[in-house]
This record gives sequence, C-alpha cells and structure tokens, in this order.
Amino acid sequence: MAFDPETVETIAFDSYGTLVDVSSVEDALSEHVDDAEVVARLWRERSLQYAMVGNAIDEYDSFFELIRHALTYALDVHGIDLDDDEREDVLSAYDDLDVFADVHDGMERLRDAGYDLYIVSNGSESMLSTLVDHADLEGYLEDTISAEEVERYKPVPDLYRHAAERIGTPIEEIAFVGAGWWDVPGAMNAGMQGVWINRQETLWGPYDVDPDMTVETFHDVADELGA
Repeated sequence: MAFDPETVETIAFDSYGTLVDVSSVEDALSEHVDDAEVVARLWRERSLQYAMVGNAIDEYDSFFELIRHALTYALDVHGIDLDDDEREDVLSAYDDLDVFADVHDGMERLRDAGYDLYIVSNGSESMLSTLVDHADLEGYLEDTISAEEVERYKPVPDLYRHAAERIGTPIEEIAFVGAGWWDVPGAMNAGMQGVWINRQETLWGPYDVDPDMTVETFHDVADELGA
C-alpha cells in the first residue's frame, strides 16, 4: 500500500535508533574496551533478540533489564571483565544518547502543521521519561507509550494496537515512523501506515510488503505531509 498523507491524523515515532542514536553508547564502551563498535553492535542485537524471545515464550522483563543482560552477554562473548561500577557506567550511556540532527526541526514542522506526535517504544516508562528530558522533546509530544503498559514488545501487534486505543485515533490514520527493519513491518501488520527512516543504511527484510514510504530524515516526512 502506498503512503496516503490525506488520511494521516497522528504520527507515532519509535525511540531508540529513530530519535536517538543507540550507537553513541560506543563512547562509554570505548573507555573500557578496545573494539567498542563491535561490542556495541552485539549488545544492541542481543537486547532485541531477548525481547523477541520473551514475546514468544510469554515472559516479560523491563527493557532496561534486557539491556543489562545483553551487555553482560556481549562482554562475556568478547572476554571483557568489568566490575559492577564499570558496567553501571556503561549502562548509564542510555540516559545520554545523541539526538539525531533532524529530529527537533522535523518534529517542530509536524507539530506546527497540526499533527499530534507520540512515542511508541519498547523502552520502559522511566527510560522514556529520561529520553524525553535529555533530548528536550517534551514540547513536541502529546505523550509516550511504553511496552510496560502491555508487557509485550514490538513487533507483535499488541503495543501498536494499544497505542492506537490510548491515542484515540483510528489505527489506519496513524503513521508510524521507525528505523527498525523489524519495527515498521510490525506497525503495518497491526494496521498503521509504515514509514521506514533508514538511518542505518540497511536492507528491508524479505517480507511480502514494502514500507508505505521510505525516507532519510524527518524532513522528508514533513515534506510528504505538507508541513
């Protein structure tokens, strides 16, 4: 299905990887490990895997705890021994992730054009509160919606559908903007319009559907919506 700007009333954004750059944890890691980029990549991948396995076996733990477990895994795989204080220092990097350069101006354009903006995220409520504060996003957003509210992680339909109910907008009138090659198809499967912002210059998965729209920046979204 092609993107239909005429039907969009609300825009929902993923958080990690879409609004803030998860790879910026490399700075904290680099103080303790030699190959921070490789460790950071495994850390991120494993945290997502834990979330998806949790969905499959009906177990839920907060996303911050999944991140903690995934960091332990990534360090163990690479034979890196950090004490508790050093691990907590690395974990705290999630409180200071870099905001992508297009986020503030792009969201301002969309807000000023009359769109209600939300975050729909696997992040816990406390993580999202910290993210919004650190990234200075409160003035653009109506609210944040966390996986904690349904104890299920994207890309299963539960969180997207719960978000639509909380927002009060018909799900087909919500454009979901995300960088995850696994996240956007989840939103589309739930009934949202899917906008893939390909920040990692990666490949879309082997799915039967393509994104309703693929963009490089939030400004492309604003342009398409006439904002």
